[in-house]
Amino acid sequence: MTGTPTKLELLSDLYQEWCGEQATTINKLPASGSAREYYRIAGARSTVIGAINQDREENKAFLHFSRHFRSLGLAVPEIYLEDLDRNAYLQEDLGDTTLFDYSFKVRENGHFPESLKEVYKTVLTELQQFQISGSRNLDYTVCYPRSSFDSLSMQWDLSYFKYYFLKLADVPFNEQLLENDYQTLIRYLLEQQTDFFLYRDFQSRNVMLREGKPYFIDYQGGRRGALQYDVASLLFDSKADIPPVVREALLEHYIRQLKRFPDVHPESFRESYYSYVLIRMMQAMGAFGFRGFYEKKTHFLQSIPYALNDLRWILEHVEFPIKIPALLKVYERLLKAPKLKRFRDKSGRKSTLTVTINSFSYRHGIPDDPSGHGGGYVFDCRFITNPGKQEAFQALTGKDKPVIDYLSQQPDVHEFLSSAFTLVDMSVDKYEERQFTHLMVSFGCTGGQHRSVYCAERLAEHLREGQSVQVTIWHRELD
Repeated sequence: MTGTPTKLELLSDLYQEWCGEQATTINKLPASGSAREYYRIAGARSTVIGAINQDREENKAFLHFSRHFRSLGLAVPEIYLEDLDRNAYLQEDLGDTTLFDYSFKVRENGHFPESLKEVYKTVLTELQQFQISGSRNLDYTVCYPRSSFDSLSMQWDLSYFKYYFLKLADVPFNEQLLENDYQTLIRYLLEQQTDFFLYRDFQSRNVMLREGKPYFIDYQGGRRGALQYDVASLLFDSKADIPPVVREALLEHYIRQLKRFPDVHPESFRESYYSYVLIRMMQAMGAFGFRGFYEKKTHFLQSIPYALNDLRWILEHVEFPIKIPALLKVYERLLKAPKLKRFRDKSGRKSTLTVTINSFSYRHGIPDDPSGHGGGYVFDCRFITNPGKQEAFQALTGKDKPVIDYLSQQPDVHEFLSSAFTLVDMSVDKYEERQFTHLMVSFGCTGGQHRSVYCAERLAEHLREGQSVQVTIWHRELD
């Protein structure tokens, strides 16, 4: 091989070096909020996950943490092979089911079943092993970008919230008074016990379930810090939408389990817990604003209604041990901000609007609107690369995993769906305001088998996660 290898060639070489056989398929996994790229690599006998990340320091942190935690018997992916000079490594394939995915499969009409609560309890109990046992003898010098969740780290998060959420949402504030409260909050948080491993992004999408057992991923941002932050991250994970009564029960479970560790003070944990909830929520809302308002990645905006509902609950039910009047005033304004009107109460409100989503073939014409109202959107998917022209996909549909994996890797698909989601979301908001009852959205392609089916399924998923509407879906050519 001459010249610089492509990413797929690099991963293929690493796979062959690791197991001695050639890779038969390399499929890129759907992107997350980071710049890391993940690929599922399969051969005749083995399947692994290949990672490519240009941030060498972040790679070093992840690899070190993985080996340290695994040496303690904690449930993290095994690292098979690494090539830091080329920013790539191979790790154990833990499957496709995250705690987030599982929770929505087992929940019906918003009900949080006892079986799901037990899974969360197991996850919280295991989290303590990472935070407390895993912190012992851990080399914190590899942490990136900071070795601890210190005052500077906190200031970064609070500024993130100020400039990428409050500013972009046009929420007014007195900058000096807000900064004064920021400093009060930071001083109080740093007075707590902070000699533990802080996972940093402990949310339901970073817990994998394999054969019912939880495994933990994406801890590369970990550092020294307080226990409360990670518990807040999981229980106030916006789109997981854990009911408040369940959140409180899970919090009590976590605190009871702390009795296994005599050096930890449960009373201090509880007293300062909701102050950590605040800073975690501000970090998350800063991310929603940056990715959603600024970068125009609309799926991040889907989390805002849940975050607003959580914030409202906190203001109604929590008394803080410190005085932060300017910050609390900002929260009250945020809940009334005109620019956030379309996001308020989305997750808790039942809608009278039904969105009918169709896939179809242009050979047989555009579907009629069964509601009798006419109109709606018709999106033409024929410009998207056609999986049906490849023999491996011809017998499959846009609901089959190989086709889903293929189309999810196409940049034009992401750009197209992002634009479609934005238009449909705008219509949903206006239709609900005017108490309309029906909206139809149709996706058409040549055969009505691959591209239109995939796009219709993605829109249905988008609306179910981010809107309160009823969704029906019909794949005309398949049905």
